[in-house]
Amino acid sequence: MKSILHLAAAAAIAVAATAASAQSASPPAGAAPYKIGFVNTEKLFREAAPAKRAQAKLEREFAARDAEVQKLTKQVRDLQSSLDKDGATMAESDRRTKERDLANLSRDLQRAQREFREDLNLRRNEELASLQERANKVIQQIAEAEKFDLILQDPVVYASQRIDITDKVTKALADK
Repeated sequence: MKSILHLAAAAAIAVAATAASAQSASPPAGAAPYKIGFVNTEKLFREAAPAKRAQAKLEREFAARDAEVQKLTKQVRDLQSSLDKDGATMAESDRRTKERDLANLSRDLQRAQREFREDLNLRRNEELASLQERANKVIQQIAEAEKFDLILQDPVVYASQRIDITDKVTKALADK
């Protein structure tokens, strides 16, 4: 996915460079200058209302599992603390049992954390893909309505505030 975005960004930069060189070669008499826009996707995904709703939705969806992981983490910490504190005075068989319980609990914790991260990342990527699709449609509508020749998205080396249309896109997404 990132490689596709990087290729698209590279193509857009190449087009922009070509447009800039064509523009600096002075456009034909009566030709309008190129209209270029830029969208800061990081800011868009952080500030747009649909992005905030998606984040809240993910937090609600994964709250119970996060609580389970936190509970397991506390159990591991408590058992480790008990072993550290009382391990030297415990009977050998009790200590071995607690160590085995700690090892099993630690394994369960690591598995639960890994599954939680994987599932959360999968759902986050699904939500981001949906948001990206909606944002692209809005950007397309703005481009057509305002007669843009080119709109770039991250990553770019530099974009002037004059051509930044991120706030327009954020507002348009909030209106939908």
